[in-house]
Amino acid sequence: MLRVFIGYDHREAITYSVLAHSIQRHATQPAAITPLALNQLKSIYTRDRNPLQSTDFSFTRFLTPFLSNFEGWSLFMDCDMIVMDDIANLFSLADDRYAVQVVKHDHTPKEETKFLGAPQSKYQKKNWSSVMLFNNAKCKTLTPEYVNTATGLELHQFKWLESDDLIGEIPHRWNHLVGYDEPDDDVSLVHFTVGGPYFNEYKDCEYAKEWLEERNIMENCEQKI
Repeated sequence: MLRVFIGYDHREAITYSVLAHSIQRHATQPAAITPLALNQLKSIYTRDRNPLQSTDFSFTRFLTPFLSNFEGWSLFMDCDMIVMDDIANLFSLADDRYAVQVVKHDHTPKEETKFLGAPQSKYQKKNWSSVMLFNNAKCKTLTPEYVNTATGLELHQFKWLESDDLIGEIPHRWNHLVGYDEPDDDVSLVHFTVGGPYFNEYKDCEYAKEWLEERNIMENCEQKI
């Protein structure tokens, strides 16, 4: 069973559903998908919302190993994505030498705000934590107590690891940043990190057509965009 955790924000509920559908539609192995919804985490997640948070799941993503009982491998993904490949192919990249594997973007956004007027934070390892393949047994520092009290930079810059040597790399195709990366027709995962076609101001962005088609398939519409 492939364990997938997706960040959930009530303001972007449609994005969670479309992403989950895209995963299931392409998967060749059973995939168990769990939304990280705040109303379902009240017993373990107690930290106050930070003004710099752009989503409800800015920090809850780091509860993935705990929610997996610190066993096996689990995948965390932001919700503003679609998968265009078999998610089993991503899990096949799991390497026991590492505690976590990510796409190591060299990303410094220029804008000050992004979707829904959210502040655009700038820090080292930006967007590394948007797709994380966790080797859960090597992430036991990420208890609820730690996630509730660590700073945002400690979490997103992987300061909870003894060394950056424990951060493995996965191919860039598994976290293509729309609006930042050079246009590419051959990717496995599309990330609408600034805003996607579900917002009117981004309706013509790269891969908008593919996201709308995925939504239509999910809704059982025969119309093709």
